[in-house]
Formats: sequence, C-alpha cells, structure tokens
Amino acid sequence: MKYAKASSDVWSFVFSFPSNIKAYVAIGFSNDGSMVGSTAIVGWMPSSGAGGLKVYYLGGTSPNQVIPDKGDLNVMNFSILPATTSLAYITFQLKTTQPTTNLLYAIGPNGVFPDYPDYTLAQHSDKTSTKIDYSTGATSEISNLKLRRSHGILTIAGWSILMMIGSIIARYFKHWDPIWFYLHASIQTFGILAGVIGILCGFSLSKKLNADVTNHKNIAILILVLGFLQVLAIVFRPGPSSKIRKYWNWYHHNVGRILIIFGVVNTFYGIHLGGEGSKWFLAYGVTIAILVIIAVILEIRMWIIARKETEQSRKTPSIPQSMELGAY
Repeated sequence: MKYAKASSDVWSFVFSFPSNIKAYVAIGFSNDGSMVGSTAIVGWMPSSGAGGLKVYYLGGTSPNQVIPDKGDLNVMNFSILPATTSLAYITFQLKTTQPTTNLLYAIGPNGVFPDYPDYTLAQHSDKTSTKIDYSTGATSEISNLKLRRSHGILTIAGWSILMMIGSIIARYFKHWDPIWFYLHASIQTFGILAGVIGILCGFSLSKKLNADVTNHKNIAILILVLGFLQVLAIVFRPGPSSKIRKYWNWYHHNVGRILIIFGVVNTFYGIHLGGEGSKWFLAYGVTIAILVIIAVILEIRMWIIARKETEQSRKTPSIPQSMELGAY
C-alpha cells in the first residue's frame, strides 16, 4: 500500500493486489486494532475489466452486521482498476487530519463476491493486521494473536468446561467416595487457576488494544469474585455433622452454578467481541451442549434410582419388635 498527504485534511491511498485473485480484498481502518467497529474499503474483480468497490461498516461478525455504504470514514474519489496484467489497484482518499494507525487486511473466500442488491459480504478466509507510522512509512504486524488465543482458551477451559465437569462429578458420582471428592477438588482448582490466568491475559489484551470492552470486563470481575467465594467455601468447609453444613451446601452449590452461568455467557460474548466468527461459536456451543446433555441424562438416572429405592423401602415390611434379637 502507498499513501501521501494531499492536503492538511486529505490523505490519498493506493492499495494493490493480484488481479487473478478470485475473491474480494479489503483494507480496514480500526481505532483499537479489532475488526468489530472498524470501517473497510472492499474491492473485487471477478473478471478482467469488471470490478466493484464498496465501503462497509463492520458492526459485528454476522453478515447482517456488516453494512455496506456505512462507516465512520469520510471516503472520497475511490475506484478500482486493473493497471497491469498482474496487479489491480484500489485508490481512494480519506478526509481526515490523521488516519488511524491500525490497519486490517482481509481476503474473501474463493469465487464469492458481494452482489446486487444487498452486497452481502461473506466471512473472510484470511486476515492480518498491522500498525503503521505515517511519518516514516514503517509498519509492524500487530502480534496480539497469541495473547488473544491464550485468553480465550484459558477462560473457556477454566470458567465453563472444567467447572462443569467438576460439578457433574460432585453431584452424580458420590458413590465413588472418596475419589469423587479429590477429582472434584482437583478439577475445580485447575479450573480456577486457568480462569484467573485467562482473565489476567484479557486485562493485558484490553490495555494493549485500548478496546472498549467494559461489559465483558465487568462480568469477568464478577466471575473472579464468585471464584474467590468458592475458594473461601473450601477453606471454611464445616464437618459433615455440623449444624451449618446444610447452609454451606446451599451456598457452595448455588455460587458454583451462578459462576458457571456467567462464565458461559461471558465466553459467548467474548467470542462475539473478538470477531472470531461462527467456527468458535459452533465449537464452544457444541461442547457446552454435550456437557449439558450428559448432566441431564445423569440427573434423570439419579431420579430413577432414588424413586426405585423409595418404592423398595415402602414395600419392605418392618420387623416386629418381638422378633428382634434384642427382644429375647
């Protein structure tokens, strides 16, 4: 990409790409380095001499949130043309005193182009992001991918998947005494540790990107508080014969359920904010659905066993006192 300052408040850009690419190409301008909330200039050339060009506002990850002819950029004099046999060019001007330094580049799926009348933009097949210094022309790739992945994987594993597995073991496998307790305690401990590290990665990522994720961050803080309350529950766990044990059980069980619910909700919200697309939604959704189905099956099984035991106890005749050994 080449650029020049045409006047005090106008910048000219030339973006080149191979003319034989059978997909759309896009350059986006982002305030915080993320795709969601940015504005992109998208061009495509399905055949030689025929092409299209549109400005899109990327309001979200679903197609209906990617809106053509919208955005917070004042784009002027934009056009697409094949200047040589091997390259095509997108030219445009931005009316601004200083363009954002966070640039996004994307390429669409092969053979899929925006089309009349709605010009829906298909999800990109590849993307990258860079940071540019307009005074020197130096660019550097924004290397937050590992931090984003660490944040996502650790929080997903910690606050929802491991927490759900540990809760399932505690509720439905107490006949494995005392193995169930050690499994439950170990899994929940690893879950809390992974979740805390994941949230710390998220705080660091938010600071680097200067992203406005207040709601996501507030829910994460609430999850941390609930996790701390669960740690306190383990530290102050009363004995089985204690009079307050039933209140402790109510507290421990319900705080755990609330924590898992907020963990799942915030994970879906975080996937949406990160612009990860349908694959992450599907993979995480299927995983949670499988765990829920397992819990439902085990819950039904527990009810059936309890009902059979109740019916059996009613059918078992009581032994008369005169026939007890102690009566002789």
